[in-house]
Amino acid sequence: QREVPASHKLKQQRDQKLAKELADCRAKRKTEATSLKSQWLERGQKHFEAHQARQQAFITKTREAKNNGQVYVPAEPKVLLVVRIKGINAIPPKPKKILSLLRLRQINNAVFVKNNKAIMNMLVKIEPWITYGEANRKTVSDMIYKRGCGKVNGSRVPLNSNFVVSEVLGKYGIICVEDLINEIVTCGPSFKEANNFLWPVKLTTPNRGFKVKRRSYLNHGVFG
Repeated sequence: QREVPASHKLKQQRDQKLAKELADCRAKRKTEATSLKSQWLERGQKHFEAHQARQQAFITKTREAKNNGQVYVPAEPKVLLVVRIKGINAIPPKPKKILSLLRLRQINNAVFVKNNKAIMNMLVKIEPWITYGEANRKTVSDMIYKRGCGKVNGSRVPLNSNFVVSEVLGKYGIICVEDLINEIVTCGPSFKEANNFLWPVKLTTPNRGFKVKRRSYLNHGVFG
């Protein structure tokens, strides 16, 4: 019987050690997830109920105004969803710089931005290359759950676990994906950190493509 080379023995020992460390790490993570599961569910339920209360308040105020012969005008959205719809051909330097600042470096990239005067001035300058508008909670939730990725040590990491969020944003009180969604939707105090953690969402082209990219939304087109 041939003797096993020393290098193979060392490799087997190393592999066994790494396998044991991985198994221990997975067992520890499973225990942590079990202990935190109730807290995550409680936070998600709390955010959902708060959203339902806001929706109900909006309906109530609208009905009251209608009964009094008035019109209820809701507040402007705090957060806008911006999607890039055109490529890089023939872009002047200034719009190109603004697209880069908003992290819209690729076609079909989508980002969330605060709705303020500075941002609106920037969006007006790059209107032919983007489409933007208000995003409701369901849209934000679907984008983050289905296509959301986070920035962890400069790398793009899929948000397939609450631990990915808590490791980076835990110090801001955001410990799960539901907290992240709520922070984006409500434009909370840590919106800047949460939005910076979110990687620009890579969307796909609509079925059968965009209607008319060269026309604005007001002229039955897409951009703006």
